[in-house]
Amino acid sequence: MAYPTVSAPYGLKPINLYGGTPFAGATRQYKIASAYNTSIFYGDVVEMINDGTIIKSAITSARATVTTSQVIGVFLGCSYVNAQGQTIFAQYFPANTSAPTGTVITAFVCNDPNTLFKAVIATGTTANDATSGLLPSSTTQYTVIGTNVELVQNTGSTSTGDSKVAVAASATTGTLPMNVVDVVPETSYVNGSGNVVYPEIIVRWNFEIHTTTIASGV
Repeated sequence: MAYPTVSAPYGLKPINLYGGTPFAGATRQYKIASAYNTSIFYGDVVEMINDGTIIKSAITSARATVTTSQVIGVFLGCSYVNAQGQTIFAQYFPANTSAPTGTVITAFVCNDPNTLFKAVIATGTTANDATSGLLPSSTTQYTVIGTNVELVQNTGSTSTGDSKVAVAASATTGTLPMNVVDVVPETSYVNGSGNVVYPEIIVRWNFEIHTTTIASGV
């Protein structure tokens, strides 16, 4: 039987809520500072900082310091006014984009802490195979459910506008940012023949990673 394959990491893709409600595209609008110097791609994790704007998160294995910034969700595009006065709706925020006087740069963020996301397992941008992957075989792949995973930070694609964030190896460490809820059956089987594949899993925010689950907040 032929299985579908994934060609590269694509960030965190919201699919539904923890209780089973489908994700219907709901987002909250946040601001990006004019001329912010880092590109933010569709599927990147973002944080809010003390001035009320958002930045691309660098979180991998532990949450940020409460007093500086906190994860608020996943970036799903933005809008801004260009130098010609046109409103642009974009898949990603290009670094150093400036907002003309009297305008703001608006980010659309999936900020519900109960969202479930689909993501691929990778080491950097390198696919995990049967010898190094999180899902070693069809008989043991489901043992990852309930474990925790690190986020792998990669620079997104300016061609597609998509993130290349992925997840890494599983562990019981409670401070890792994501918890594994399920595997994606269609892409989870790694056949051990050395084929390059990107198995997918379904994850959610771990406790005290998303800002709404931290007692003291930002």
